[in-house]
Amino acid sequence: MTKEQFIHQVAQSQESLRRFLLVLCAGDGFRADDIAQEALLKAYMSFGRFEGRAKFSTWLFRIAYNCFYDSQKKSGKMETEPLPENRNAAPDGCHGAARDVAYVDMTEAADKRYEYQQLYLAIDALSGPEKVVTLLFYMEEKSIKEIEQITDMPSGTVRSHLSRARAHLREHLSSGKI
Repeated sequence: MTKEQFIHQVAQSQESLRRFLLVLCAGDGFRADDIAQEALLKAYMSFGRFEGRAKFSTWLFRIAYNCFYDSQKKSGKMETEPLPENRNAAPDGCHGAARDVAYVDMTEAADKRYEYQQLYLAIDALSGPEKVVTLLFYMEEKSIKEIEQITDMPSGTVRSHLSRARAHLREHLSSGKI
């Protein structure tokens, strides 16, 4: 793989990679971006070893999943942190009309960011493996075989995690326990 091919493949995969990490990180965009950056750096450092036996996105998601898992171990917790509080204050130094525009823009951005908060919380309530296979299967439309390669789980295990995750999500969303 050439450097240009790597850049092209990353450009095609980075949006779905960030989305995957964003939900794994319970909506914490800063943390998701940090992990994505680490994963992309690791992928760049080793793209010459990419053999093409799996799709590039599968290889990249595997690296990102490992980076996420490593960050969980380093922090001493194996579950994601809760969503940050909504901060709608205008940035420092904004005055008058500029402050009002900045406030409206930030409010809209905050509303958009928390639009899926209930879903993030429901997904965050899943066990780690259930969360990962659910995100990969439903949000990133990865096949069972690709999920096997990303998570290093047998297909039967992936399928059982998906089944349990569906039941748990249905329970959480219908009961309002979130």
